[in-house]
Amino acid sequence: MRTVRYCFFFFALCLAVTPSYAQWAVFDASNLAEAVKEYKQLQQAYTTANQTRDQIIQSYNLAHYMSRMPQNLAQRYKSQFAMWTNLNAPNTYGNTSAWVNALNTGLSQQSSAGYSAAVVQVNPYPQSGFGQLDTNTQATIQNQYATSDLAQGMTTGALTALGQVRSHSESLNQQITNLEADSYSNDPTQQSEMAVLAKVNAANLIQLHSQQDTNQLLSAGIQQQMVAQKQAIDAQNRTMNQTIYFLQNFTGTMQKINNGVSQSIQSISFSTNGH
Repeated sequence: MRTVRYCFFFFALCLAVTPSYAQWAVFDASNLAEAVKEYKQLQQAYTTANQTRDQIIQSYNLAHYMSRMPQNLAQRYKSQFAMWTNLNAPNTYGNTSAWVNALNTGLSQQSSAGYSAAVVQVNPYPQSGFGQLDTNTQATIQNQYATSDLAQGMTTGALTALGQVRSHSESLNQQITNLEADSYSNDPTQQSEMAVLAKVNAANLIQLHSQQDTNQLLSAGIQQQMVAQKQAIDAQNRTMNQTIYFLQNFTGTMQKINNGVSQSIQSISFSTNGH
């Protein structure tokens, strides 16, 4: 009886259970590949962002380091140099003031006036007497006048050049002082990259102008040496010409001397009574 009851219960359970069907998961490979691709892109972007951040930090650190200026540059490096000053000289007889003014101002008119007042002037050779001289003597006189004229031109030119350099030295010194102050300044605007490059360019220009003045002074000195060299060459050539003239005319000159001595001797009377 009990067995029948169990069978009936089992059969009822079987009727009550709803039949189930098996389900398989669907796998999409294209979605996975896209996801992997996006992950790699995100990873690359992250790496690039880190590198950019590191570069920005390095640039900032470098800019901060370059912006730091020592606080005592002027105290450590500033130096004093000799300055051009106006020339002074005694003017006992009133003939040196124009020369001194030329050296202080660089005016060509003052240079000419100073030379005329302070240097002994050569007088013009008399035309009447010059025409009666032989060719060699005329050439010698002309050569000497040429040396005097050239010396005057070279000297006045040197006075003008020296005066211009001296007169411009005050303004040039002010520009150098400004450049020095900006170079040693703690003002950040004076130490920016563009400000430093501008000061470097200004320093190069000042150096070029100074070199130009130096070249003018050297040129004036060379011109003076050329006049001195001309005087030495003239003296040497004059000596050689005199030697050649002596050799060419020695026989005739000695003959004239001998003839003159013979005539003088013959004209002398040895008689005691004067006959």
